[in-house]
Amino acid sequence: MCLVLRKLDIMHHFWGPIANWGLPLAALADMSKNPEKISGKMTTALFFYSCAFMRFAIKVQPRNLLLFSCHFTNASAQLMQLGRFVNYHHMMDDAARDACLKEYEEVHQKDVHIHVPTELPGVEGEANVHHGGQLGTIEHKIEAVLEKKK
Repeated sequence: MCLVLRKLDIMHHFWGPIANWGLPLAALADMSKNPEKISGKMTTALFFYSCAFMRFAIKVQPRNLLLFSCHFTNASAQLMQLGRFVNYHHMMDDAARDACLKEYEEVHQKDVHIHVPTELPGVEGEANVHHGGQLGTIEHKIEAVLEKKK
């Protein structure tokens, strides 16, 4: 029984810190996303949350350096996001903001969805096809399938 409890305790101390890394990883992944979508209140709250837990990780005995590094990474990422938020919403004028959105749309233009007609064999109803920027290749495949059907 004691061995089972010990294993559960080890699992708890492994998965807790691993799951905690979801916050900084998500914040780092959001660095390339549209700055218009950043929530200033949530970013500020997550920054102060991570600062509080960095202090906790240092003050607790024994020191929890894994927790500290996780929250240091998150605080840094949230601070960068907060800088992007302030720059976009409070520092840029309307022309610069429009240029920023246009640049963002050009960079992420390859995430386009096309609708496949329902006449294709094996497709019932409308289906979205994510082509990842290879529209010409998809169009040729659709034309080839339609020609075979005739």
